[in-house]
Formats: sequence, C-alpha cells, structure tokens
Amino acid sequence: MATIAEEYQPVRVEAELDEPLSRWLWAVKWLLLVPHHVLLTALTFGFLLATVLAFPVVLCTGRYPRPLFFFTTGVLRWAWRVAYYSYGALATDRYPPFSLGAAPGYPARLLIDRPERLPRGVLLPVSRLRALPQLALLVLFCLAFRLVWWLGGLSAFLALVVLVVVIVTSPAAGLLRTGRYPRRQFGPVVAFDRWLIQVVAYTFFLTDACPPLRPEGAGRRRLRNRLRHRPPRHRAPAGAGPLSAR
Repeated sequence: MATIAEEYQPVRVEAELDEPLSRWLWAVKWLLLVPHHVLLTALTFGFLLATVLAFPVVLCTGRYPRPLFFFTTGVLRWAWRVAYYSYGALATDRYPPFSLGAAPGYPARLLIDRPERLPRGVLLPVSRLRALPQLALLVLFCLAFRLVWWLGGLSAFLALVVLVVVIVTSPAAGLLRTGRYPRRQFGPVVAFDRWLIQVVAYTFFLTDACPPLRPEGAGRRRLRNRLRHRPPRHRAPAGAGPLSAR
C-alpha cells in the first residue's frame, strides 16, 4: 500500500482506491447521482447562509459556532464523497451515503479540526488575503470555462472536444481499456481534489491554516523521502492492497 504523506493537518482529506472497479459504471454515474446533486444544491445555499450567520460571531469572538461548523464541514464531507464516487476521482463504486456526518467505512473521508481561535475584527477578512494566489487560480479556471460558453456557436463543438479529451485522459479511459484504475493518475487527481477542499475551507473560515499554492503541495516530496529511506521489503502480490492518498 502506497501512502501520500499528510502535511496539511487541520484539513485532512483521505482517499483509498477501492478496487475492483466496474469497467462501465462510470458512464452512468452522472444519472445515479441525480438525487445527490439535487440535495447538494440545496445544501450549498445552506452552506452560504451558515457562513453568513457565522461571520459576525467569528468577527467578534474569534470562534466558529459549533453547530454551524458541523453543518458546513458536513456539506463539504458529503460533496467530497460524491466527487470521489463520480468524475472528481472515479476511484470507488460504492454509492455515497446521504449524510453530513463522518462515514469511517467509506473510502473517501474528510476531517476538519474546528479551530480554537480565528482572527478577530478586521484581521479576519484581511487574513484571507493570504489565499489570493490560490483563489486567482480558481478564478482563471472559471473564466476559461465561461470563455468557452461565450463563444456562441463554437461552444457546442468546443464542449465536445473537451469532453473527448477528458474521457481519453481521465481514469475512465483506463477503466474502459483495461478494467483497472490507472494508478499513476490516482495521486495527482486526489492531490488536486485535496487542494480544492483546502482552499474552500480556508476561504470560508473553517480553518486558519493557509493551504499550499500548488495542488500537489509538498506531499510528493515527503513521499519520495519516505520511499528513499524506507528499508527494502518483499514485494506484495499484485492487487494485494488498496492504494491510498491522505
């Protein structure tokens, strides 16, 4: 079992490659997840409302209200499980539970420590400026998507091209060809998902630890250091254990 070392402690995004995976199920997961998407749309509005309600409390006391923190982190936890099952990773065929709470047995898990203290007063919004480079990357990504939409008649063609490229380069292509998840893609896919969750958690005051600028962070360096200093051992049989990223 290969493990990508954790470095971002307050927001822990854990993932295990849950094999065997179906060769064809990925093609209909968008349909199977319709109930989740409907509920998550409503929960997203609840997430924004909870943030608005929590903001003046954090501004005055430096503490995020516990009930609102449970709700907002629960929404992120739910969304992470859905993304992991669907096209955010395609790394499990276990249908995600309808729950805001933790699901220890599910291969995608998210744990966020409630901060003891957050900046108070004007320091609270000013402190978020540390994530401007990360937010700029997200804005550029969104603008690129909108640019395709604004191109009018070319949008359908470009959307089709993008769809083909995504399918060919995503884990779905490996599943379709071989019935196995392309393990070289697992680490980068989960690293990007982890980075995105970290940026969201920091932006919405769920943690005061600024995420790394690069999606892969320093996890790979620590993993390489671990592998470099790891004592030799017998090779396990093929498919003997899950591949996990934390």
